Amino acid sequence: MRARTRRKLTGVAAAGAAMLLYGCSGLAAPSKPSPTAGSTGGGAGTMAAGSPTAPPATPAVAQASSAAGAKTVRIGAAVSTTGTNGTGGEYQLQGYKLWEEQVNREGGLHGKPVELIVVDDDSDPTNCARQYERLIAQERVDLILGPYAGSATQAASTVAERLRYPMLAAGASQSDLWKRSYKYIFGVYATPEAFFTGVVDLALARGYKTVAVIGESTVVPQSTASGTAAYAAEKGLQIVYQGKYPFRASDVSALLREVKSAAPDVLLAAAYEPDSQVITRQAKVLEVDVKLLAFSIGAASPDFGEALGADAEYIAGSSIWEPALATPGNREFVEAFQATWGREPEHRAATGFAAGQILAAAIKQADSLDNAKLRETLAALETDTVLPGGYRVDERGAPAGHVPVVVQWQGGQKRVIWPDPLKTAAAKLPMPRWKQR
Repeated sequence: MRARTRRKLTGVAAAGAAMLLYGCSGLAAPSKPSPTAGSTGGGAGTMAAGSPTAPPATPAVAQASSAAGAKTVRIGAAVSTTGTNGTGGEYQLQGYKLWEEQVNREGGLHGKPVELIVVDDDSDPTNCARQYERLIAQERVDLILGPYAGSATQAASTVAERLRYPMLAAGASQSDLWKRSYKYIFGVYATPEAFFTGVVDLALARGYKTVAVIGESTVVPQSTASGTAAYAAEKGLQIVYQGKYPFRASDVSALLREVKSAAPDVLLAAAYEPDSQVITRQAKVLEVDVKLLAFSIGAASPDFGEALGADAEYIAGSSIWEPALATPGNREFVEAFQATWGREPEHRAATGFAAGQILAAAIKQADSLDNAKLRETLAALETDTVLPGGYRVDERGAPAGHVPVVVQWQGGQKRVIWPDPLKTAAAKLPMPRWKQR
């Protein structure tokens, strides 16, 4: 059963979603993907205003379609395929659709084929909440999967909490999602504070002692920077400099001069694209020589190596997922994605696919499509996915299983250099000085 993709659902009463301060992609922006059938067309990233506690629950919506003997398991999702988050949302949706095809080839869920009911939220968090309200209360879908982007996930999870539908957050991971005492939202991939854990561990293994941490002045990069500094200090590294630069900065030379004066062994930059390129180019000009230079997210983008060429060599970065990883089922996922979409997947497709894998594992373990039972199962479930570390959550539902890997540019290619069980190449460290390259 192929996914049904709808442009909009109209005639919807306003949902009681929280007003949001702002929304951002939270992940590096790739080039525009090929449109998927039936649709047109970033991850972690915003803060929401409003109460930090869960909204009052309303009576759970009866799952009438399955109970009445419907022929399919209907799974609803509102995913951005147009607007500012359309590119990332389209990638995530492709992961959902590939999972739908695969699970249906294997016999479906609970003895029935899966039917995805997908709507475009126009990259509007309020509209996203409205669409989930419609999908659950009027379309009467059996289950849901999460939207794309932090702002949309904040809004949609409030609806899911109130109507008691468990939601896997495939397109967002900011820590604020799990500071509200919600019981129905579950993380798929690591929070920003954990993005640099592997890089810090790698630095420790090399005997490096001092660290500088910089980051864009927006919410997610600052969460990454503060979490990284705290983890590094806890592990015994000395933080010799910590600073930030403005959103969409084109010149960070003043900041880098301060970093150079601090003379750290390691420079960690919580930065997206194109910031990572700007920092690298200006670090070269200013001869900011460190033993290890790493970026969160930005250096993992293929655009990073393509744009910088030889200057990308030796630079490391954290990555949510890589095509070359030897995680369970990953090779088959990559091959199937290439056969379906004609190109290699990127991490947003992988998180979407992983969310489907987690949902299927929960249904199998619970032996039920009942949302109350699935909520209890998801809270305790541990299962492999294509993502490194698989799925596990803490008592809040925050991700505790997924482990971002560390990649390094070597010979014009990204190589996984940490953790040891998943690495595809040995780390080339320390980095040579810029003048020695």
